[in-house]
Amino acid sequence: METTRELKRPQLSPVTQDWIDQRVFDLYDEYCHGRIDRRAFLSRAAAVTVGGLAMAQALLPQYARAQTISFTDDRIKARYVNYPSPGGSSGQMRGYLVQPAGNGPFPTVLVIHENRGLNPYIEDVARRVAVAGFLALAPDGLFPVGGYPGNDDDGRTLQAKLDQGKLRTDMVNSARYLKAHELSNGKVGATGFCWGGGTTNFLAATLGADLQAAVPYYGAAADTASVASIKAPVMIQYAENDERINAMWPAYETALKAANVPYEMYIYPGTQHGFHNNSTPRYQEAAAKLSWERTVAFFKKNVV
Repeated sequence: METTRELKRPQLSPVTQDWIDQRVFDLYDEYCHGRIDRRAFLSRAAAVTVGGLAMAQALLPQYARAQTISFTDDRIKARYVNYPSPGGSSGQMRGYLVQPAGNGPFPTVLVIHENRGLNPYIEDVARRVAVAGFLALAPDGLFPVGGYPGNDDDGRTLQAKLDQGKLRTDMVNSARYLKAHELSNGKVGATGFCWGGGTTNFLAATLGADLQAAVPYYGAAADTASVASIKAPVMIQYAENDERINAMWPAYETALKAANVPYEMYIYPGTQHGFHNNSTPRYQEAAAKLSWERTVAFFKKNVV
């Protein structure tokens, strides 16, 4: 096991994070997690500091920024697939399946979205996974209610209204579908962001030996009573400025140690919750790059 706090603080962009007041970041976190709506976020941001409204507006996602790999890139082949999901929200699921060039079989990685469905950023992450040599599946938890609606506000509302137990069942079924896919080598890892990070922890406990590796990004810890069921090694990626999520770590670490689960944990200084998401100024390039390099190496060690 390894627990590491980065010692060298990455440089922040002069036109992104260091321009935005931490109080506006905190309000954005409340907005992203559905505790306030967009109107309240913008009005409260305007009230806390001079220029707060402009800071708040800058934090809203611009998904054109998120594309790092084109869906027509000749290193990959991407398509949408439908598959059964017994016990889930509707009995059926849809996901974005991306394979590397070649015929396979490939090691596989499930990519789990945030609390707003399969948006363009998560699709790009799936393409990044495929370019690294893995068969990637990014399920859309909103498929049973029409799919990601094209904007995060409506997506967040739709996801909050779903039966959360059935939604997680849809993710479990997605992992099992991917593991059994004809292009799969029979091994599967999982990664996810925010809600998807918490769900990655949940999958590690639920799937047990059927999961080979888990990399949750700033996600809620698995229920401590379930940690003994985790059989896969876990790499946990945290932002420094993420009090709500980070407060769960001490109890989670204690449970991981008690269950002899191999784990690594990294905290990236100067980062906000969502630092990997390059569609908003919460993105921190140095931390995102380093964490992703570690993620890919972890999957290559445990899933290939």
